[in-house]
Formats: sequence, C-alpha cells, structure tokens
Amino acid sequence: MHNRSYEFWVKASSIVTMVMVSLMIATKAWAWLASGSASMLGSLTDSLMDITATLMSFLVLSYALRPADDDHRFGHGKAEALAGLGQAAFIAGSGCLLMFHGIERLINPVELSHSLLGVWVSIFAIACTLVIVYVQNKVVKHTESIAIKADSVHYKGDLILNAAVLLAILLAYYGVLYADPLFAIGVAGYLLYNSWDIATESASHLMDKELPDEEKQSIFEIARNHNDVYGVHGIRTRQGGKVKFIQLHLELDDNLPLIRAHKVADEVELMITQQFESEVDILIHLDPLSLSS
Repeated sequence: MHNRSYEFWVKASSIVTMVMVSLMIATKAWAWLASGSASMLGSLTDSLMDITATLMSFLVLSYALRPADDDHRFGHGKAEALAGLGQAAFIAGSGCLLMFHGIERLINPVELSHSLLGVWVSIFAIACTLVIVYVQNKVVKHTESIAIKADSVHYKGDLILNAAVLLAILLAYYGVLYADPLFAIGVAGYLLYNSWDIATESASHLMDKELPDEEKQSIFEIARNHNDVYGVHGIRTRQGGKVKFIQLHLELDDNLPLIRAHKVADEVELMITQQFESEVDILIHLDPLSLSS
C-alpha cells in the first residue's frame, strides 16, 4: 500500500507540473517572439529546462520505483541520481548560452516592443508556479520524496525569477534598457547555481553519502534504549531513491538464547522502521558483549 501511495503521489505531481509548465512555455515563447526581451528568453529557457527535468524525473521515477529484482537486489533508486547528473549538465549548458546572449544585449542594447505583453505573461507564470509549489508541498508531506522535494525548492526559486523578469520588463518599458540584459545574466547565474546544486546532491546519492547526523543519532538511541541491548556500534547508512539503507551491530549478553537474540533484532528493526516515514532496509548484526569491548 505504501509503495502504491508513493507512486501515485509522485506521478500526480509530475503530471500537474508538466501541464502547468507547458502552459508557461507557450505563453513565454509568444511573449519573447513579440517583445524580443532577453530576460523573457531567460525565463523561457528556465521553463524549458523545468519541463525537461520534470519529464526526465517522471520517466526515471517510473523506473526507480520498480521493486528489487534478481539483477538489482537493492532496488533501482539510484536511477534518480543518474538522471539528476544529466539534468545538471543540460541546465549548465543552457545557462552559459543565455549568459552570452545577455552580455551581447548589454553591449548592443535593443529597445523592447510589446513590453506590457511580457508583464501579463510574467504574472500568469507566477500564478502557474504557485499552483505547482502548492501541489508539490502536498506530495512531499505524503511521500518525503527527495526528487519532488528538490523540484519544489527549484520552483520556489522560480517565483523569484518570474518576479525579476516582470521587474526587468517594467524597467525596460520606462526606458532603462540595460535592465533587461542584466536580469538575463542574473537568470543565467541562477541556472548555473541550480545545476551545481543538482549535481552535488546527485553525486552524494551515487557516492552513498551517509544520512544526516541527527538521523544516525536517532537510530543509535532507538537501538540502545532496548532493554536487552548493551551497546551499538558500526552504524552505516545510505539512501537510494526512496529507500534508506541502515546497517548496525547490536551488543547482546553472551548467554542470551539465539531465539531471544533474533527477537531482539526484530524488535529493534521495527522500532527504527516506525521512526522513519520513508521506506527503510535494515540489516542488523548481533555481537556477543564479551567480543565487543
């Protein structure tokens, strides 16, 4: 049931996002062609990156959500991180091209036409982005999906981006011609920053980075608080997609019967599982206390 619910929410979020971004792309392309605004081109470029990333995430998540099989015993969750690296490279390339275009417009300024059209399109884009952020926040509350959470942070940044484009067009309308290319360069910097952020997060997952210290401390305290556990060591963690992998050693009394030791491990595993809302895969090794000191 948990897997079906997770799959439903993340796919619903992707579909809503793609519909909203498609509407923004159509209106921004119209506004850019009509006005020639460099900052509107930057906003259009960002939206094209958005829908590419969302479509890629939708396809990759469909694969990443597959259960473990004989060839992938730990599941397919790392597919999300591989897609993230591809997205980062694509976004970085687009940011560089946009920056070159903004610099060229700064050197050779061009007066904009149909500026008010760009104003209304920017307002429409802000409204669409608010819908996306609202839906994604709901999905994150239900699933704790890293992919959707990262996407939500990106679209919250897009609210600022669209507001900046709106301001740039208004300034250009009142004769401040350099505002448009300056904002375009700013959007390019934002895209480059975003690509670096996505790349580092994706690399962390591929390199099996440990879970946050507070989560590891929580795991230690839960296991240590069991009445039959004398000590805990060798905690190792990582995350692949929606699954958190946890390994740890429990120090038990030398004379504890095997059947009781097995039950202790099951009880600790259940206690840790209940602590996390996301799916967890736990491996527990049992050590006699005399060999652990």
